[in-house]
Amino acid sequence: MLGVILNEKEVQEVEYMLKREMEELLLDMSDPRIDEVVKKAMEEKYQIVFKIYKRFVPPKETMKYILNRRNTQ
Repeated sequence: MLGVILNEKEVQEVEYMLKREMEELLLDMSDPRIDEVVKKAMEEKYQIVFKIYKRFVPPKETMKYILNRRNTQ
C-alpha cells in the first residue's frame, strides 16, 4: 500500500484525469468496431480507474460513472 499527500489543486487535477480516462474508455467500449477481447481488457482497466476515482470523490459523484454493461455493448 502506498500513501500520497496532495494539495487541493492536485486532487482536482487527478479527478479530472480519472474522469477523462473513464469517459474515453466508455466511448471506446461502445464502439462496435473494437474486438470483444479488447473491450474486456478495457472493462478491466475501467474498473481499476473507477476504484481509484471513488477514493477522491463523494459517493454521489460516482453514480454517473458506474459501468452499465448494456450501454457498452
